[in-house]
Amino acid sequence: MVGKVVGFLAGLLVLGPVGAVIGIFLGHFLWDKKRRTTPHLSGEQLHAVQTNFFTTVFVLLGHLAKSDGRVSETEIQLTESLMVKMGLTADHRREAINLFKQGAADNFNFDATMIAFKQHCGASPNLINMLLVNLVNLAMSDGILDEQEAQVLRRVAEQLGFSRFAFEQLLRMLSAQNAFKREQGEGSQGGYQSPPRADELTLAYEALGVEKTATDAELKKVYRKLMSEYHPDKLIGQGLPDDMIKAATERSQEIQAAYDLIKKSR
Repeated sequence: MVGKVVGFLAGLLVLGPVGAVIGIFLGHFLWDKKRRTTPHLSGEQLHAVQTNFFTTVFVLLGHLAKSDGRVSETEIQLTESLMVKMGLTADHRREAINLFKQGAADNFNFDATMIAFKQHCGASPNLINMLLVNLVNLAMSDGILDEQEAQVLRRVAEQLGFSRFAFEQLLRMLSAQNAFKREQGEGSQGGYQSPPRADELTLAYEALGVEKTATDAELKKVYRKLMSEYHPDKLIGQGLPDDMIKAATERSQEIQAAYDLIKKSR
C-alpha cells in the first residue's frame, strides 16, 4: 500500500514536466555520474524507503502549512483532497493526518526529519526531486507563495543540496510549467490544430528549461536527457515502485507536449 501512496503522491502533486526543472539543476551541483547509480534495493530496503518518503512528505506538508502561523482551511482541504484521490484506507488516512499534525506542531523537529529522509532516500535523485517539487506545488496551489512558505522551501532545498540560485530558478520554472499545463488543457496529447501563440511558446521553452535561441541540436539534446530521466528501467533500478513509474510516464508525456509545440513552431 505504501508503494501506491508514493506513486500517487508523485502523480497528483507534481504539475507540469518536472524533469525539465530538476534534471538541469542536478548535473551542476549535486550528484556526479557515479552517485546516480543507485544500488539494488531488497524488499525490506524498498519498504523502508517508501515508508520514509510517505512520512516525510506529510510531515513537511504540515510544517509548510503552519509556516505562516496557522493552518488555513484551504490547506486542510487540499491535503484532504489529496488523500481522497490517493484512495487511502481509513488506517492510512488517519496515519497521514497524524503526520500532517506532527509537522504542524510547534515542537516539530525539522532537522531530524531531513536527516532521516537523506538516510533512507538520499541515494535516489528521483525521490529527492519529488519531495521538493511536491512541496513547491502545494505551496503554489493557491496561486500565492508567501515569504514564510518560501523560507521553508528554501530550507528544504538547502538540505537537499540545491543552491539558492538553482532553487529560485526552480520556482520560476515550475510556475511556467503549471501555466503551460493550464494552457494546453487537461488531457492534451499535443494535437495542435493552429500555430502556437507566442505566450504558449514562451511557456514551452521555460517548461523544458531552454532558451528560445537554442539550436535544434541543443533542444533535442535537452529533450532526450529529460526523457531519459523517466526511463522505466532506470527508475526501477533506483527502487521506485510501479505506480511512481506510471506517474513518471505521465510527466514524460507533458515533456513531449512542450517539445512538440516548439518543433511545430520551427
